[in-house]
Amino acid sequence: MTTEATVSNPVPAGAPAPVAIGDVQVGAGQPVYVIGEIGINHNGDIEIAKQLIDVAAEAGANAVKFQKRTPEISTPADMRDKMRSTPWGEMTYLDYRYRVEFDMPIYQKLISHAADRGLHCFASPWDVPSVAFMEEAGALTHKVASASVTDLDLLTALRETGKPVILSTGMSTIEQIDKAVETLGTDKLILMHATSTYPLPPEEANLRMISTLQERYQVPVGYSGHERG
Repeated sequence: MTTEATVSNPVPAGAPAPVAIGDVQVGAGQPVYVIGEIGINHNGDIEIAKQLIDVAAEAGANAVKFQKRTPEISTPADMRDKMRSTPWGEMTYLDYRYRVEFDMPIYQKLISHAADRGLHCFASPWDVPSVAFMEEAGALTHKVASASVTDLDLLTALRETGKPVILSTGMSTIEQIDKAVETLGTDKLILMHATSTYPLPPEEANLRMISTLQERYQVPVGYSGHERG
């Protein structure tokens, strides 16, 4: 499980206003908002997903995040029929993608379980139908993965939900981030500085980019960490 956290304290002069995620204010001067990344590490098993939520709660996180895909849309055509080893044996990559997706009743159970543990629960939608899916599931906010920064159709669908959006910026040029921010608007936007190396050598973290992003876009900026330890 990787972690993400918004940066807070002290409040610099001219800092952008916090953004509300449910009943929590996220931004400068507020307590750090820590997100435990579950992704698809549950292997399509609701009990493993619940255990990962429990671990995040016990560690003091504020939220957990999954990844939501519509496999026939988000799986590249040249990858669909490739065979791969999985916990369930050999299968095509497309079949594997379906295997690790949860349906609506399970997502609703996971969001409820997280709430019982005092956590927010949401996801990174990787395609437009997944935005509608997470809206129906009851997610309080949505996360944009770094790989989706240039997916303007996805960003437009996210803006139209009216929910706060958390946008990771790894792998992106400043021009691509400009366009993403323009598409999403800044009223309910949180940015996350990320360096998309797995694992991340600490000397490549480039943490000064947090200040650069905050000054350029005037929104709260946090950090999406992929380093060990």
